[in-house]
Amino acid sequence: MSVPAAAHERMIVRIPTVLRSYTGGRETVEIAAPATLGAVMDELDARFPGLRFRIIDEQHAVRPHIKLFVDGALLRDLAAPIPEALELMIVGALSGG
Repeated sequence: MSVPAAAHERMIVRIPTVLRSYTGGRETVEIAAPATLGAVMDELDARFPGLRFRIIDEQHAVRPHIKLFVDGALLRDLAAPIPEALELMIVGALSGG
């Protein structure tokens, strides 16, 4: 008798162009399905040092110019559970003058 696999064992993280220098140019990164948004940031920082600091500030909050969409829903709370998410899209706001 086989044990069924978890519904979502992996998550795809979409990296914006401005942060790809931290991921060696990768547009997407696959990680183990995390329990919280903070766990995603920890995993990304473990694999790509310095990336988390560009997304999360010194007070452990998502930087104002960054938006995090988990399966299309905007999230800002690092403690937010994401038990069945398939995709995290990191979006950096553009500014001009």
